Amino acid sequence: MMSFMQFRVERAVAAASFFASLGIVAVPAQQLDSASIVQHIDAVIQARFENVLGFTVTEHYAVYRNNDETHPVAEMTVKTVYNKDAGKSYTILSQTGSQVIQSLVLKPLLDNEKRINQPGVREASWFTSANYEMKLKPGGTQRLDGRDCLAVAITPRRKASNLIEGTMWVDAGDFSTVQIQGTASKSPSVFTGPTQMTRQYAIVAGFAQATHASAVSNSFLFGKTVVTIDYRDYQVQLRPAK
Repeated sequence: MMSFMQFRVERAVAAASFFASLGIVAVPAQQLDSASIVQHIDAVIQARFENVLGFTVTEHYAVYRNNDETHPVAEMTVKTVYNKDAGKSYTILSQTGSQVIQSLVLKPLLDNEKRINQPGVREASWFTSANYEMKLKPGGTQRLDGRDCLAVAITPRRKASNLIEGTMWVDAGDFSTVQIQGTASKSPSVFTGPTQMTRQYAIVAGFAQATHASAVSNSFLFGKTVVTIDYRDYQVQLRPAK
């Protein structure tokens, strides 16, 4: 039976070969301009979509209020299943805390994630040049999560609650997403102010997957609210290597 390390090595080699076929090769950052970097980002995200047929992941949601980020007022653990042909589905494994927060914050959040990940809809949320104006920030590479990264300014081409104005950090070698931070370009409702968002990624089975996310907002009903999401136990199905 193939060991886990053998599996990861073979998948990494396969992904590297695929990226090379698209012209995505390791190029010193100082040799690239904004346009070239954006082309690489687009190609990597398209490669992820084409090669990841599905995955399951356990997601833990926690909601904090009124500057208390130690004691969550509500928590939920869900099993998320992504299928390239069908989108995302959720199974709630456990939930504790305020039922009001569960109903008005967490369940609508899951419903929205399901909606924006439907086939034919999800492309509108991708961090690509089709949805964002992108420009390399000055300053060279930055060290982030142990990786040399390029900081790219991202500005949505339209206003939407799932599009972020801020900064996208990509790996300086393979252009995979490392972190995204910014403000939603549109508030999700008239009762809330701008939402501050952060999402961190790691390479899983050769492609970037979210590992942690947080959103901070202020609403008429709940005051300051912080929602965090931790992702664990990924099981990824990839397209068979040719």
